[in-house]
Amino acid sequence: MNETSPTMAGALPDIERIREEQAKLAEAGVKYVFSCWVDMHGLPKTKPVPLSDFENLCMGKGPQFAVHSISFVPELGAADPDQIPVPDLDSLVICPWDRTCAWMFADLWWEDAPYNLCPRQALRRAVHSTAEKGFAGFAGIEPEFMVMRWRDGQPVKAFDDDPLPGEGVRPRRQAFGYDIEYTIDSMGFLGAVIDILEDLGWGLKDVVCEGSYSQFELDFGYTDLVGMADRLVFLRVLLKAVAKQQGLFATYMPKPATGDWRSGAHINYSMQRVDAPGVNLFENPEGGWADAAYHAVGGLLRHGGALTAITASTVNSYNGLVAQVAGFEGGTFTWAPTHMTYGNNNRSAMLRLPQNRFCIENRASDLCLNPYLALAMTTAAAVAGVTGGIDPGPPFNKDLYTVTDEEIRAGGVQRLPRNLLEATEILKDDPLAAEVLGPAMLNSWVKYKYDEWERYHQAVTDWEVEEYLRLY
Repeated sequence: MNETSPTMAGALPDIERIREEQAKLAEAGVKYVFSCWVDMHGLPKTKPVPLSDFENLCMGKGPQFAVHSISFVPELGAADPDQIPVPDLDSLVICPWDRTCAWMFADLWWEDAPYNLCPRQALRRAVHSTAEKGFAGFAGIEPEFMVMRWRDGQPVKAFDDDPLPGEGVRPRRQAFGYDIEYTIDSMGFLGAVIDILEDLGWGLKDVVCEGSYSQFELDFGYTDLVGMADRLVFLRVLLKAVAKQQGLFATYMPKPATGDWRSGAHINYSMQRVDAPGVNLFENPEGGWADAAYHAVGGLLRHGGALTAITASTVNSYNGLVAQVAGFEGGTFTWAPTHMTYGNNNRSAMLRLPQNRFCIENRASDLCLNPYLALAMTTAAAVAGVTGGIDPGPPFNKDLYTVTDEEIRAGGVQRLPRNLLEATEILKDDPLAAEVLGPAMLNSWVKYKYDEWERYHQAVTDWEVEEYLRLY
């Protein structure tokens, strides 16, 4: 995409490359193409086309979309023009779960201009703005998820061979995390995923059995911001496809049950200078962390509440951002962040400066996030910190689960938003969010999240029945 062009014509791929890619796909046996745009929730949408229509698709003459009818945005109505997806050939890949299909990410255009409610376009704008200031952002994301199956119409853990509570003896056992027995049991699913990610060349480092039964984490290489957002959206589809092939399903809900460990998606962010590619701006050449890393932390903390509204974007997200959970499998403390501060390898803080890499890890993030908006806000806040020389103050290296309120106040530490409403209120009033998302997208996001909060409070939960039905 030509960032300087205000017209769709400037964003179209080169016709010779289009024809070369089509020939490669035909030779590989591809018959169908998914050109996917991404909605406000970070979910891909598409209309499959036959390979014979590949050239028209890439030239913006393929399917168009009435996005306003299915994308949770109220700004357009039935009489407005449709949106046109323009595929990004750099994202072209043959689908590992069905090699008769190919996949591309697309940017949405409307009335010959970038569509202002397209999250991928929002991230492109943020990347362009970052580059104009002389920087480039890079990210890695650590996705955690659970694999489940249906049993008598109820969802249960896919890799948990003990009787369900109330159905037999369920002896005390260790946490699922790193367990060799359950790792072996899970290799049918995990092996298929590992093989696919290796073929994709993502630089897979390891696959982890996490704390909850049937919970896993994938660690793979970092890349540029748009590339990482594309990877995460593609991965969420890929995991579901592999699970379905084995009679299972994957869920990215952060807390499916009270006793579960939260599924997070930590964002690891670093920067380089445009005129010094390959040199990590956060690493001091003489050793240790560079000043730029601390200034970036300052920017991220200044906009931490608004950022959390996007990286922890559901009602359920905030059930995981707590210190302790009764009846926890494998422990009491959650290892989830609870406060907006930073520390040296402090996992109870929102931002961690890891001991083994020079990046800023945002731990207040889960896999329900829209990665395009999350990374757009991340890079904008970090750049604002670096260019403004924002001082984050000293690191808070104490355990935030056990320190006193007096110690927290003395450290100038703020609590993370306690629920989706608090986070949305902060996002609504943050000027950086208005700049990054744009007024129309911010308005749509806030309206939807207010509605989500109100609908949540109209539901009577099992907890309320158990707490109040006979007490009062």
